Amino acid sequence: MPSLVAPAIPVGALAASGQPTLPIEGGALLRPWRIADAEAVAEAFQDPEIQRWHVRRADSVEEAREWIEGWRSSWHSESGGHWAVAGVDGDRLLGRVSLKSLDLADGKAEVAYWMVPAARGRGVCTCAVMTLTRWALEHGRFHRLELEHSTGNQASCRVAVKAGFEEEGVRRGAALHADGWHDMHLHACVWQG
Repeated sequence: MPSLVAPAIPVGALAASGQPTLPIEGGALLRPWRIADAEAVAEAFQDPEIQRWHVRRADSVEEAREWIEGWRSSWHSESGGHWAVAGVDGDRLLGRVSLKSLDLADGKAEVAYWMVPAARGRGVCTCAVMTLTRWALEHGRFHRLELEHSTGNQASCRVAVKAGFEEEGVRRGAALHADGWHDMHLHACVWQG
């Protein structure tokens, strides 16, 4: 059935542009994932907080390598955009920031993130989310970015608010975690240009 509205982001636009490396204020960067990051990802997913809120663990470096391969291929298939948050030299892994559930027709995506314990509490995550948001809205041509977290995850809520995501409400019983169903707090950032 023909659409009466042109897609917000034409199919092929992201894949053709290549995934950018983006400098983060304060001396870090968002860069595409490298297979060599697998050991650091496996180590990060041993952290109880990452397991608690992301409902996954990595049982081996090989498993983390498979995740990275999927994250890298999602850019080319235009189903996601996953960046490593790295030190300014590009090597030391600080965390991950992602665009998930891409809907190119409506120009929407979901933002997700985690930080390794040593990188928490310094504003790196907030700056990384702000950097990705700015790129996605201004250059990626997204219209709306959504971000949701468990209502029990106050640290994630602080990042969302500081990064400029407005609170929109609570989705009751929307996500299953290891300890049961969680209400999810929804935030969004909409292009105003």
